[in-house]
Amino acid sequence: MKLSFRLLIVWVAFIAQAAVATPALAAGPTILVFGDSLSAAYRMPQEQGWVSLLQQRLKTEGFPYQVVNASVSGETTSGGLSRLPITLRQHRPDIVLLELGANDGLRGLPLAQMRKNLETMIKTSKDFNAKVVLLGIKIPPNYGPSYTREFSQSFKELASQYDLPLVDFFLEGVAGKPQFTLDDGLHPTSSAQPYILNNIWPVLRPELDSKLPSTAAR
Repeated sequence: MKLSFRLLIVWVAFIAQAAVATPALAAGPTILVFGDSLSAAYRMPQEQGWVSLLQQRLKTEGFPYQVVNASVSGETTSGGLSRLPITLRQHRPDIVLLELGANDGLRGLPLAQMRKNLETMIKTSKDFNAKVVLLGIKIPPNYGPSYTREFSQSFKELASQYDLPLVDFFLEGVAGKPQFTLDDGLHPTSSAQPYILNNIWPVLRPELDSKLPSTAAR
């Protein structure tokens, strides 16, 4: 009896935690940001991250989109692939900003598998009638010229193959600059977040009208 009671308590606590951690289904058109710590406002208040800044810009410019941030720090493409279907079913996004791959590269994981995972996530998102915008990333050169080159090329090739809008390097002007980088040498600071959004916005902006009903398009 005591064991059953303890199990019940654990289960109730788990359900409560899940309810808090899972955002409610957004009303109206939705943008899903599906990434890792680079999009999860790592070591800063959520409202300072580029995803929150995106929501603010959409509101300022009169777009009715709600932004859902489903980014998880430390996420690889394999981890993202495992949780994407349920996330798509929950939020039914109109646009998916796919930002994964950095942790695969930093861990030196096989690039063929990374590309396959990204490709499957692109196809899965399309199956849910979502437009995919691919956020490309680059890794430091100490992984060797061949691996580094093939890594960044993977995003370009996938974008070309599936006719996707591509942000070639969404940390352009931020990565490697001490004033924009935390003490770990990898993650951008809060002051870098507006620059990241400015890298993404010109590619995302043309897609916004296309996913709105004609009566709502600007």
